[in-house]
Amino acid sequence: MPGNATNLPKLGIVAGGGDLPARLIEACQESGRPFFVLAVNDHTDIPLTDSIPHGWTRMGNAGNSEKLMRDAGVQEIVLAGTIRRPSIKDIMPDLRVTKVLLKAATLGLGDDGLLGLAVREAEKAGFTIVGAHTIRPDLLAPKGPLGRRTPDKRAMADIARGIDVVQGLGGLDIGQACVVQQGIVLGVEAIEGTDGLIRRTADLKRRGRGGVLIKMKKPDQDERFDMPTIGERTLEEAREAGLTGIAVEAGATIVLDQEAVAAAADKAGLFVVGVTGRSAMA
Repeated sequence: MPGNATNLPKLGIVAGGGDLPARLIEACQESGRPFFVLAVNDHTDIPLTDSIPHGWTRMGNAGNSEKLMRDAGVQEIVLAGTIRRPSIKDIMPDLRVTKVLLKAATLGLGDDGLLGLAVREAEKAGFTIVGAHTIRPDLLAPKGPLGRRTPDKRAMADIARGIDVVQGLGGLDIGQACVVQQGIVLGVEAIEGTDGLIRRTADLKRRGRGGVLIKMKKPDQDERFDMPTIGERTLEEAREAGLTGIAVEAGATIVLDQEAVAAAADKAGLFVVGVTGRSAMA
């Protein structure tokens, strides 16, 4: 955890769904770093009390979001948590967001491309965008197993196969994960997200030992946003789907509360392992 950070620039935490925003809030509170939470309607799901400086905005209202940040004195911004990509009708974009969406559509950009455009707009407005892992480097997955279990030879072959698949997916800006069982790709991540992928492939599994979830960053991933992330919820989904384990990219995947994830993996009888490259484990 970081030490005293009272002299650091004020951090604006754009809070999507999941537990990552809460981890960043904890880091700021423990270090004394000034912060402000920008909560997003229908996406932010952590409890925000009066003791947490925050404001609410809706997707598509860039003008209001910027005003809230400026009024709070924010200098650096971190994007934390999941934001489901909505339709234009759902977000009712203001003029600035409409221009970004039109540019993304013209260029045929996927999620990362669209996020990249949004980040550049924020930078033009004078904010500095930082990655969540720079605030909480202790959340990055280490190399090797979390917990007592390790993948066997069959699982390692599935991991190697999955790495090839995910790298191909990432190059097309489609997703960060896939599920492989006995060398067969049961499913790849698309707009439904990792939890949805796991649930979808549960009905596709073959007889015998369960498959493996492989989750890695995209080849040209901007590490300031959309870093691969797993937590206890991912372990529960994997257990219910009958998977054997989870492999993530070491040093490039956020693991929310590593001790809790390791304990959950041991309890569920699953392995969680940080890997680097196609060799799966060294």
